[in-house]
Amino acid sequence: MTELHVVATIEAKPEAVDQIRDALKTLVASSRTEEGCTSYDVYESAAAPGTFVTVEVWASQADLDRHLQSPELQQTIAGVSDKLASAPAIHPLQAIAV
Repeated sequence: MTELHVVATIEAKPEAVDQIRDALKTLVASSRTEEGCTSYDVYESAAAPGTFVTVEVWASQADLDRHLQSPELQQTIAGVSDKLASAPAIHPLQAIAV
């Protein structure tokens, strides 16, 4: 089975950038321990500070689905939802043959 690559963009309200950054650091640590997580990294845009991007690789769709329902992710979302400028945009990726 082919790994599943996913990116998510998260935009913080200007006054909440540090809180979102800290929450994402905690989420990365717990996500990396989940079954089927091949890699999970978070970046902050140099061009648009306060915009964060997760770059994730999951062994399967089932592993990603479990992650999306995990208590850690759900608690993070609940704890920061009022600090986001918009809803996170989650993008499962499809490889393009070159």
